[in-house]
Amino acid sequence: MAPDRFSLEGKVALVTGGTRGIGKAIAATFAQKGAKVVVAGRKADGVTAAVAELRVAGADVSGVAANVSKADDAKAMVEHAVATYGAIDILVNNAAVNPVFGPVVNTSTEAFDKIIAVNVRAPFALAKLVLPHFQARGGGVILNISSIGGLSPEHGLGIYSVSKAAVISLTQVLAREWGKENVRANAICPGLIRTDFSGALWKDERILAHMMQSQAIAKLGQPDDVAGLALLLCSDAGAFCTGGVYLADGGYLV
Repeated sequence: MAPDRFSLEGKVALVTGGTRGIGKAIAATFAQKGAKVVVAGRKADGVTAAVAELRVAGADVSGVAANVSKADDAKAMVEHAVATYGAIDILVNNAAVNPVFGPVVNTSTEAFDKIIAVNVRAPFALAKLVLPHFQARGGGVILNISSIGGLSPEHGLGIYSVSKAAVISLTQVLAREWGKENVRANAICPGLIRTDFSGALWKDERILAHMMQSQAIAKLGQPDDVAGLALLLCSDAGAFCTGGVYLADGGYLV
């Protein structure tokens, strides 16, 4: 019988923004395929609740409350993963913020700095922090969650779109520079997914109708729709994939 190339047995994954939405779906899927998972989130109560829920489902999971944009917190996340499970093999940079909705001219410098700090600088910093641990294991995988806005700027999401375009570029830089270390880096660009984070969009009937008219698959995406692609890219099934930018948008950008 051929080995399961989608298996994550023996792997340790760190998922930022892992307490809800896409991050939690990825954590659950990875755990189902045998990975030991550390979920990180900004709020301690959210981390506790997510860990409890995932453990009920049989996951080998630990949690850490941390703000990815703070250097000490980022370091603590990686140290927690290694202290708890002895290693780290997969980093999923999913945590993101978007404190503003509207034209760029109305976006403050403070909001700009916050978006870049969480959405771009944190994945950059975490990637550097995990690299020595990947090297010790003979390789590793970085998965960055970008957005369709990173490919085609979304109305009202100007600087968020800028940050997600930067995430795509960062992904490709890491893939190019670290390939010789057997480190793969890929990006997923979700479209409209039913999460709390995107609630302002899919709860707006006008926006939702526009999206559905534009999508080849006219239905609202679910977190699991992204998690399946994440599993492919982080398992041996995706061993020849690096520097890639993958859509999970129902054909919105077709």
